[in-house]
Amino acid sequence: MQELLSQHKSFDQPAPPNTERDALILEHLPQIKYIAQRISTKLPSHVELNDLVSAGILGLLDAIEKFDPNRGVKFKTYAELRIKGAILDSLRNLDWAPRSLRKKSKDLERVYRELEQRLGRPATDKEVCEVMEITLEEFYELVDQIKGLNLGSFQELSGQDEDKNSEPLVKYVPDAPQMDPFFVFHKSEIQGILSTAIDTLPKKERLVVSLYYFDELTMKEIGKVLGVNESRVSQLHTKAMLRLRTKLRKVNGQD
Repeated sequence: MQELLSQHKSFDQPAPPNTERDALILEHLPQIKYIAQRISTKLPSHVELNDLVSAGILGLLDAIEKFDPNRGVKFKTYAELRIKGAILDSLRNLDWAPRSLRKKSKDLERVYRELEQRLGRPATDKEVCEVMEITLEEFYELVDQIKGLNLGSFQELSGQDEDKNSEPLVKYVPDAPQMDPFFVFHKSEIQGILSTAIDTLPKKERLVVSLYYFDELTMKEIGKVLGVNESRVSQLHTKAMLRLRTKLRKVNGQD
């Protein structure tokens, strides 16, 4: 990270830009740190924030090289997508989660799916525990362990874990998406599916998703709103992501 930032000083004391490229880098460094911090809250403590920031800087440099102002896309929006993509790519390459933990996550997701199909409503923690034959304490420990596994994981819906050459179901936004009719329709369709899925979440999980992704509150800030600690908010977020993945699998005929 130090090497990447050496010519740009720090986030708090940026050096005066000498070129247009330097100006863009300095302008968006705080954006990188913000995105990296939001992603880090959903990861185990051993994943270093500095590593995420370094990956984000590379994503910004890639965005600067590939951005085409003639495509009608704002650079800030485009850069944010590239920064997030670079950070998620670095996490996948790191493969910080053991295969056994990923299997537990898939097992938990399967239990949620089967219970919802049978009950016709979201399953409670107690009901999930009964099926998995574990205690509530063991359940919450598992939820804490799998925190972060769902980051950028929509591509896993294609079964990419088993077939490294398979095409992901949802790719990163291309270099410069054009607002053609197909793109607009596809975006609207995805938004509709997600909106419907979010509406079916339990009240607290739905509120966490809304406050985190739409109001952009931190986990700590959401905890103050709900009157719970940050760890509990993280658990609610993880459970919400598991339920949403289950619903998206169903929509795409992957049950």
